[in-house]
Amino acid sequence: MKKAIQNLKLHVDFIKEGETFVAYSPALDLSTCGDTFEEAQKNFEEIVRIFFGELVKMGTLEEVLSSLGWRRSKKLWTPPTVIASQLQSFTVPAFA
Repeated sequence: MKKAIQNLKLHVDFIKEGETFVAYSPALDLSTCGDTFEEAQKNFEEIVRIFFGELVKMGTLEEVLSSLGWRRSKKLWTPPTVIASQLQSFTVPAFA
């Protein structure tokens, strides 16, 4: 049986926490990290392949993607669209 493959473009945020680089995609609510930016990128590619592989293996692809806001058109899935990424100020109670 031939497996269908779909190429996806996902919005991925990269954050530096101390000496660690974190990769996070809101479309999958999925993150990973690495000691370098390049390692975080590589690890994210790997975790996306594993994530989708497990969804297909468990038969939960449609359920999980739908719950994350993805839309299906024919046989192709489209992730939610990121409309903004910005710094925003907030007032919060002081903490020690």
